Amino acid sequence: MKALLIITSFLLATTSYAGEGYKVGDKAADFKLKNTDGKMISLSDLSDAKGFVVVFTCNHCPYAKAYQDRLIEIDKHYKKKGYPVIAVNPNDPEVEPGDSFEAMVTRAREKGYTFPYLFDEKQEVNKHYGATKTPHVFVLQKNNNGELIVKYIGAIDDNYQDASAVKTPYLKNALESLLNGKDPDPALTKAIGCSVKVKPAQT
Repeated sequence: MKALLIITSFLLATTSYAGEGYKVGDKAADFKLKNTDGKMISLSDLSDAKGFVVVFTCNHCPYAKAYQDRLIEIDKHYKKKGYPVIAVNPNDPEVEPGDSFEAMVTRAREKGYTFPYLFDEKQEVNKHYGATKTPHVFVLQKNNNGELIVKYIGAIDDNYQDASAVKTPYLKNALESLLNGKDPDPALTKAIGCSVKVKPAQT
């Protein structure tokens, strides 16, 4: 019985909103979440942006850690071109204490994040997007009506272990395509990372 409870707890902690969420071509809704500086931030606050690189990530996951510096580099380069990075922590800190808001504040300060690092405390934004991994990328582009259209979903690149050995920088390629007036190809790749830690169901 104890073993069964452990297995059940693990499944509840690692199950994410698979089968739900946005697909390429969908219109994405804005959201407002707390940043590590204590301020509430929404996408509409960045009215001059052409779009956004929304990345679901966290503190504890080794995959997420491996991409921290790369995300800073991407933000510095593409923010100037209209596509800033917006990082969102979707994990429940009761399941993974290392992903608490306090730990997020420390990580953002230590790494010198150049982008907002937002806490999806109620896990509502994650549910809408359907992120299943950390990291999991969603590139949004504003259309002529100001609507945010999902243009790319998936991985940052094809080698989380070694940035110097990356052969296909999926995210950078997607952004370059959009900047050149083209749709990303591929527009969908498989996100590689840790499972999103979801709040256990209340009984």
